[in-house]
Amino acid sequence: MKFRLLLGLALVAVPLSAAAAMPVSTFLAKAEKKGPLAMFSGDLKLLAKQVRADAAQIREERLAAKAAGKRTAFCPPSGGAKLTDKDILAAMEAVPAAERSRTSTKDALRAFLARHHPCPTA
Repeated sequence: MKFRLLLGLALVAVPLSAAAAMPVSTFLAKAEKKGPLAMFSGDLKLLAKQVRADAAQIREERLAAKAAGKRTAFCPPSGGAKLTDKDILAAMEAVPAAERSRTSTKDALRAFLARHHPCPTA
């Protein structure tokens, strides 16, 4: 539980930076193995940085598609989509176990946002 709280706080504190693609399986392994020692782990910063980079890339993709007049993957509310630590873990855990090693965290977050913020049909 502390890990989830710390992950949420770290998401706010860690600046955006480009991160390489991370498979969901790796993300979950790093997130779940730490437990109460998460606060002392360098993995917390790594995971937070990954989520921030993924979120920034997804946002840029959505804005570029919108500017090009194309359909976007999701339509967040006017204030933007806010992801909690529980949302992030739910997004990763929603990927079937057999696909986690082939699915990037970015794709998992995009799918989560599409499910929770669908675009209205025309």
